[in-house]
Amino acid sequence: MENTRIPSAKAHELVKDGAKLLDVRSPAEFAGGAVPGAVNVPVQVIATQIANFAKPDETLVIYCAAGGRSAVATQIVRSMGYSKAFDMGGIGNW
Repeated sequence: MENTRIPSAKAHELVKDGAKLLDVRSPAEFAGGAVPGAVNVPVQVIATQIANFAKPDETLVIYCAAGGRSAVATQIVRSMGYSKAFDMGGIGNW
């Protein structure tokens, strides 16, 4: 598995430069608080829903609660051709 984890500073830089921020936690977790500007696409549906939120050439920064789901989601979308998808890990890394 390719390491796509990026540090907080890089995540901030990418988002400032126009990257889309994806929160792959559950809708309930998302409703409880999220990074401003993030879009909720739960990891369970990311393979079928990603095309509704991003084009394959867009830069994506993906996070979850602790880093497990974001790592999985990043690998899923990368395998679908989203080569500029990066894993920020848990929301606390923001």
